[in-house]
Amino acid sequence: MIPKLHYISQGSSPKTHLENIQQACQSGAELVQLRLKNYSEKKILKAAEEARDITSHFQTRLIINDHYKIAKTVKADGVHLGKSDADPETVRKTLYSWQIIGGTANTLDDCESLINKKVDYIGLGPFRFTETKENLSPILGLSGYQNIIESLKSETPIIAIGGITINDISELLKTGVYGIAASGEITNAFNTIERIKKLLRHKNDVVEQVWKPTPSTS
Repeated sequence: MIPKLHYISQGSSPKTHLENIQQACQSGAELVQLRLKNYSEKKILKAAEEARDITSHFQTRLIINDHYKIAKTVKADGVHLGKSDADPETVRKTLYSWQIIGGTANTLDDCESLINKKVDYIGLGPFRFTETKENLSPILGLSGYQNIIESLKSETPIIAIGGITINDISELLKTGVYGIAASGEITNAFNTIERIKKLLRHKNDVVEQVWKPTPSTS
């Protein structure tokens, strides 16, 4: 089963990314994604090897952003592919059978395409503006998630991503998302991990409250 909370690594250098991954694991993260941009493959491989050592110690799942060959080399738990990265079906042929593949989506068409290519989860966003990502896709907001998920009617886990804070989670769950990915919200205070996990564990309670039919007064 895919964890409901994904921590996307942040940092000013590979070293700080790894320090933050260590902190996240110590604070109870069940899945972390190593997301290094604008570094050489050699540096990303070295960081991925160290991240694998850290996450293995804590029995935390490790996802590598973009670099599926590195994910295979270090035996990470999987890879997350951006919209301009390799095709999931091609990547599936390369990875070990037990490794998972996630894909980035912004629209209903994106989601349907990824589902047809049998990804294991979809990172759908952004929820709101975030400085973490360059060339940001159109903002979805709560209504965007609800419309896409209602149209999809799919069991593929949808992970909301993009500027999400702990105060957004209850409302986001009402749209039908499976879980959330967070970066800055966690990096700024790693002790929020357990609070977020608790909110996500109560997803069924939240959804039942929202969709419970209103008794007729007539």
